[in-house]
Amino acid sequence: MGETEDNYVENGIYDKPCLRKTVEGIFYRLRVGCPWRDLPTAFGNWNAVYKRFNDWSRKEKLMGIFNALVVDPDLEWEFIDGSIVKAHQHSSGAACEQETAIGKSVAGNTSKIHMAVDACGLPIHFSVTGGEVHDCKEAPKLVAELPKGDYIVADRGYDSEALRLQIKDKGAVPVIPRKKE
Repeated sequence: MGETEDNYVENGIYDKPCLRKTVEGIFYRLRVGCPWRDLPTAFGNWNAVYKRFNDWSRKEKLMGIFNALVVDPDLEWEFIDGSIVKAHQHSSGAACEQETAIGKSVAGNTSKIHMAVDACGLPIHFSVTGGEVHDCKEAPKLVAELPKGDYIVADRGYDSEALRLQIKDKGAVPVIPRKKE
């Protein structure tokens, strides 16, 4: 170990014995969608990974990582859309004061991910709401957070004159088809 690496360990900056396994465990669970208890033991104790995920989520550290990974997006075209995700049957119902972003819809308990991507299809911003929230309701907040692009593209679910005006005020051209009458 070099002199600099010794200093890091002494100061406790990188003195986290299972940090890499924990991060990989979080990403594995998010990618696969398994219950926390079914997390493979290769990532360590599932409860420790779960607690670290909750702690980082509460402190918005995961959003900080996401924002740090958005580097030099291709903003000629920006695309926005929403996708519904069915929530696990046990994911709702616990008494807590914190917003859970789980709503009741025809499909049961669902969440909706509202995503904006650049011209290469790489995420540049997102928000999560209850599944019953319509695309048009969340779109103004999503568009307000986007960096200035040339065109903002969306599907018919975003057909609204107010949204078109907001996009034009931002200096972009809205590419949103009109709903069929």
